[in-house]
Amino acid sequence: MLDDERFDLSVCEKTILSQFGRESLSELSLSDKPRAVSALGALLGYLRETQKNGLERITRVELYKEEQFVHIDFNTRRNLELTEPMNSKNKEACLLAVLDKTKTAMGKRLIKSCIEKPLVSIAAITRRQNAVSELYDNIMLRSEIRDALKGVTDIQRSVTRMVYGTANARELRSMCAALKKLPEIKKCASQAKSSLLISVYENIDELEDICDLIDTNIVDEPPFSVREGGMIKEGCSSELDELRYIMNNGSSMLAGIEAREREKTGIPKLKIGYNRVFGYYIEVSNSYKELVPEDYIRKQTLVGGERYITQELKELEQRILGAKDRICELEYSILEKLRNTVAGALDRISRTASAIASLDVAASLAQAAYDYDYYCPVLTNSGVIKLQDSRHPVVERLLEDQSFVPNDVLLDKGDNRVAIITGPNMAGKSTFMRQVALIVLMAQIGSFVPAKYAEISVVDSIFTRIGASDDLSTGQSTFMVEMNEVAYILKNATADSLLILDEIGRGTSTFDGMSIARAVLEFAADKKTLGAKTLFATHYHELTVLENTVKGVKNYNIAAIKRGDDITFLRRIIPGAADESYGVEVAKLAGLPESVIARAKKILSELESKDTRPKKRVQKQEEQAQLSLVHEETEVEKRLRAVDINKLTPMEAMNILFELIKLSKV
Repeated sequence: MLDDERFDLSVCEKTILSQFGRESLSELSLSDKPRAVSALGALLGYLRETQKNGLERITRVELYKEEQFVHIDFNTRRNLELTEPMNSKNKEACLLAVLDKTKTAMGKRLIKSCIEKPLVSIAAITRRQNAVSELYDNIMLRSEIRDALKGVTDIQRSVTRMVYGTANARELRSMCAALKKLPEIKKCASQAKSSLLISVYENIDELEDICDLIDTNIVDEPPFSVREGGMIKEGCSSELDELRYIMNNGSSMLAGIEAREREKTGIPKLKIGYNRVFGYYIEVSNSYKELVPEDYIRKQTLVGGERYITQELKELEQRILGAKDRICELEYSILEKLRNTVAGALDRISRTASAIASLDVAASLAQAAYDYDYYCPVLTNSGVIKLQDSRHPVVERLLEDQSFVPNDVLLDKGDNRVAIITGPNMAGKSTFMRQVALIVLMAQIGSFVPAKYAEISVVDSIFTRIGASDDLSTGQSTFMVEMNEVAYILKNATADSLLILDEIGRGTSTFDGMSIARAVLEFAADKKTLGAKTLFATHYHELTVLENTVKGVKNYNIAAIKRGDDITFLRRIIPGAADESYGVEVAKLAGLPESVIARAKKILSELESKDTRPKKRVQKQEEQAQLSLVHEETEVEKRLRAVDINKLTPMEAMNILFELIKLSKV
């Protein structure tokens, strides 16, 4: 926690103006934002104290407004599995894994940010959408861009390490390799016509000077350490080259001195040696002592001779023995200067990296749309969400041996504000509701969506209430956690929000839960209180009567076929309320013991016999209608004869069964 005085407006103003080199806050669009000034000034002051360097990297102020992005709280991020799976260990079970086909680390970070912060402005969404559309349509350009982006390293992170002085020579060489690809990337971007991609082209600086500087100074395969030499190329420093020559050719230089001294003194057996005490020395036997020159300095007397040093030999010794250390010092000094030069190009490199990230994301979304048969949505402010043959983008990718069953969706601000969805457990209610939310979110990041047609009115927030568990840390029960989440949603949602509410009220007694669920549903549907577009899944069949009593509410159910004790889920959303919950049948599918299932059926029969509520006859009427057609030549029989049962997958069989039911109703 920072002290209150750190947020003093006058102190913070001085800090900000000093950091950005401005005369007044109006130049930074902060003159009418005192809270932002206090927050920014306190932050800059804290960074100066703790980081010591690197603040020169902060060169501009960008104002962030929550209204620019769709509000998505933590629970919604988790429930919709936007960037990571909620329960599965399969990392592919999230939206990010489906859409992320980026080639660079910068692109990966940006696409994750896009998913976490969908846009609200239709103009901003359309700008990105147009770029995706262009790359979707132009297969050749998309392929060229994605190929050009391969191998581009994380220059955003690298330049940050340059600024803080922690980058090694390998990172410089890696950056150089990335910069060498910039001309090719810019050439590809020059072919684009959408405004976003034109902006990308304009913001890519080829940085040839930085690339040449690194290429000229750093060896092709530098060591990891920056303190042991071997990083700098020959020819960069005459002193460095001389030291390397001395270190690498010391023996030959000593041999040359030895030969020259023999010739000069006339001592044929003069030799140069070395020990750790005296270093390099000249040794002369006693028989030649009278020939020793006066400039020789005696260092040691031996039984058979004398050892001497000369000024030349001492200087060479210092150069040879100190060459390695001096080489390491000099190379590190050259590296530091090089890092500082690269850090000085921070703005140019950061702008280029951001442009590459935008290009990578657009190409990634276009590739995903192409690979998975997505449709470009129509964006409006009409309040209507209309989807035809919509699919769950993640679930359909995880299905291996069967195809995903698509469904239509219609939500608006009129008669279709709230959809009550009933049907058995495991039939697909939650999947359907999640897919609607994900499709809306995808549309608002500028992506194509998994549907044959999509008209989407932008939403300002997405809220979900799906599942709950005890919060042991605060001592809250499952029901309390659920009610807290619902309260948060109802307080923060607007008429332009999208609400996904699953099984409200199930954490308490039946009548309490049903009462709460109905009250929440009425609050969401009523324009005077909220009037938000809402998908409301429930097992309280009593709530389906609201279609006739509350304006804007419509009933839907997940189609299922029951034959004896067996149940088949068709995954189709159809108008109307479900006739029963099929809970016992689902329990049987889950593997409960037969004795438990039998007992559950008996108890259910007893409870139903006491139930005074009117019974629905929809299923029996359907069965009677089907029985009446058995002995007639009908479309049903014709369709059955056309089916090769040996070639059907389970999902195809269910779809054909659903089709036969529809034919039987004609």
